[in-house]
Amino acid sequence: MAIPSCTVTVSKEYVLPTLASRKVLERTPNRWIRFQLWFNTYRKFFIFIMIMNIVGLALAIANVWDYPQQYASAFILGNLLVAILVRNELFGRLLYLIINTLFAKWAPLWFRLGCTSVLQHLGGIHSGCAVSGFLWLVYRVALIFIDHKDNHDSVLIMGVITNVFIGISIISAFPWVRNNHHNIFERHHRFMGWLGLLSTWIFVILGDSYDLNTHSWNPDGVRIIRQQTFWYALGMTVFIVTPWVTIRKVKVECEIPSPKAVVLHFERGMQQGLLARISRSSVMEYHAFGIISEGKNSNKHYLICGVQGDFTRGLVENPPTHIWTRELKFAGVSNTSTLYKRGIRVCTGTGLGAALSTCLQSPDWYLIWIGSDQERTFGPTISGLIHNNLGPDRVLLWDSKKRGGRPDIMKLIKEIYISWGAEVVFITSNFQGNTEMMEGCKAAGIPAFGTLWDF
Repeated sequence: MAIPSCTVTVSKEYVLPTLASRKVLERTPNRWIRFQLWFNTYRKFFIFIMIMNIVGLALAIANVWDYPQQYASAFILGNLLVAILVRNELFGRLLYLIINTLFAKWAPLWFRLGCTSVLQHLGGIHSGCAVSGFLWLVYRVALIFIDHKDNHDSVLIMGVITNVFIGISIISAFPWVRNNHHNIFERHHRFMGWLGLLSTWIFVILGDSYDLNTHSWNPDGVRIIRQQTFWYALGMTVFIVTPWVTIRKVKVECEIPSPKAVVLHFERGMQQGLLARISRSSVMEYHAFGIISEGKNSNKHYLICGVQGDFTRGLVENPPTHIWTRELKFAGVSNTSTLYKRGIRVCTGTGLGAALSTCLQSPDWYLIWIGSDQERTFGPTISGLIHNNLGPDRVLLWDSKKRGGRPDIMKLIKEIYISWGAEVVFITSNFQGNTEMMEGCKAAGIPAFGTLWDF
C-alpha cells in the first residue's frame, strides 16, 4: 500500500486567503536564541528550587534560621516527596487531564503554550527537589555528627548510608550517564533509589525513636505516626509503589518489516500522546516508546522500535510473544495537542511513534514525516494507518532516498505553518534535527516544542 511521496503542495498558491496575512520572522538563529532555548522551563524550575533551598540552607548554617536545625528531616523528605510525586505516572496523567479539560482551545495562546511548557518540563522540579533533598540530608547528617555524643551511633550510620544511596541515585541520573549509558542509569537510579527509600524509613524511625534528653530508645508508635516525617516517607512510598502495581506481562506480536525497525502490536486502543515502558524483565531495563493508536475504541495499539541498542536488536533477533509493561502509561508533550486549534507534528524516522497518534485522532493536526524509504523500512501496518486515516491535505511524507537528500525543513515548516493556520509545532527527532528545527522555529517566531531526553 503506497503512500504518496508528497501529498500536499507547499507553495504560496496554497496559502488560505484568511491566513494570508500571517507572517513568520526571517532571521537566522543567534546566541540569544540559543540561550533562550537552553534556558528552558526545565532549567528555570531547577534553578529556582535550588536557589530557594540553598538560601534556606545557608541561613540555617549561619544560625540565622533556627527551624531547620530542629526539623531538617522535614526539608529532606519534603523535597524528596515532591521529586517523586512529579515523576509519578498517575499524578502526571491527572495534571494533563486537568489542563486539557479546563483550557482546551479557548484560553489565550500564550497561556496554553505555558501550560504545555510546564507539563513538558516537570523534570526540572524532579531534579531540583531531589538534589535539594540530598543537600538537606548532608546538612542533617552533619548536625548529627557534630552532636554525636547526644545521638546514638546507629542514627548517624543510617544517615550516612542514606546519603550514599541517594547520592548514587542522583549521580546516575546525570544527563551524560542517562543518555549514553541507559542501562547503568536504569539500574542505579532505580535500585539505589529503592534502597534509599528503605534506609530513609529506618533513618526516620530511628531518629524519631531515640530520646536525645534521656539518651534512651522510646519506640512509641503513636509518637512516630504523629511526626510529619512519617507521613512524608509514607507518601514517598505510595508514589514509588503505585506504578509498579500496574506491571503486567502481556501478549505482543512482532512485525519486522526490515532490519532497521520492529513494530510491536498490542491489544486495546489508547488515547493520543501517551508513551509505554516495556521490558523483557519485570523490573530491569525499561525502555520508553511512543504509542500509536487510532483511538481508545480501537482494538490495537503499536510501538515503533528502531534497532539501535541491545534491547531493540533483541526484539528482531529473538522476537518475544509476551513482554512486560506498565499498564499505567505516562503522558508526553503530544497529549497537550488538544489544547490547540491547529498544529503541525514534525518527526523523523522512528519519531513517528510519538507523533502519529495525534494526527490519527485529530483532524486539526498536520503530519510531516521525514525519513528514508519509510514504507519498506516500517512496513504495511504503519503505511496503512497513514494512508487510511490521513487525507492528502494534511500529510507530507518526505522520502530522502527518492528525493536525493533531506529537505529544507524550515522552509516546509514555515509554509505549512502559514497555510495550515497552525498555532504550534511539535517536533520529535534526533538531537541534531531537533536542535536545527527548534532554533529555526524560535528564530521565525513559531511556537515549538521539541524532543526531551529526560525520561
